[in-house]
Amino acid sequence: MKALVIGAGGVGRAIANIASRRTFITSMVIADRNLARAEEAVARVNDARFSAAQVNAAELEDLRELIRKADPDVVINAVDPRFVMPIFLACEIENKNYIDMAMSLSRPHPHYPNSETGVKLGDEQFARDWNWSERGIYALVGMGIEPGMSDVFARYASDFLFSRLDSITILDGSNLTVEGHNFAPSFSIWTTIEECLNPPLVWEDGRGWFTTEPFSEIETFDFPEGIGPVECVNVEHEEVVLIPQKVDAKKVNFKYGLGASFITTLKTIHMLGMDR
Repeated sequence: MKALVIGAGGVGRAIANIASRRTFITSMVIADRNLARAEEAVARVNDARFSAAQVNAAELEDLRELIRKADPDVVINAVDPRFVMPIFLACEIENKNYIDMAMSLSRPHPHYPNSETGVKLGDEQFARDWNWSERGIYALVGMGIEPGMSDVFARYASDFLFSRLDSITILDGSNLTVEGHNFAPSFSIWTTIEECLNPPLVWEDGRGWFTTEPFSEIETFDFPEGIGPVECVNVEHEEVVLIPQKVDAKKVNFKYGLGASFITTLKTIHMLGMDR
């Protein structure tokens, strides 16, 4: 299998490391806007099957040119969600299979952002399904850990563990810290601010999808493995779009274990207009 990875950050490097241990990978191109970063990712695996390239993930034609040159069997999107649609469309046009770990961005309802949905996560991608089907190519969307494995776990629970599911709540919490930094998200700072301050999406049987105010339904959950109690709140996330389509449950929502200090920081960022 020939693969093209767009993005040489933490996720892209992890993909390269894992792929280097898979014999079915015949070649893999790691591409990034910063060529030096892509070259560093390739140097880490020290494998002749891997090569580096430069690309601007915001530019459709730049992406198409790289895809034609690399001629991969699959393109793996490992950049933040702002670049989902250019990469997705480039693959569609060039007839290449596609995988991502986050879906196309939402847009809040113009009049009732904290109660009604506008454009949901992934809507722009699902709207293109007809063309992908006609072209005979595949897009595996929202297939990381969360969303991705979390959706698989939900379906497994429905199929094999329970006769009825009253609610499915995905809880993400940790006690990670970065020494010397009071505020240090464990992934893209832009994505952290964007998804945590967007109106959270919730799904309920009989009502469908709706939104709430940010940081709603506060609860303290005692996480296992020594993490302990963390304050969790509703956050916009792809599972709430994906799970209700394939799993029968009365309610689906997603909560981050942000903690009181992190929530206060995000609220301050919003109050100062730094999230725009």
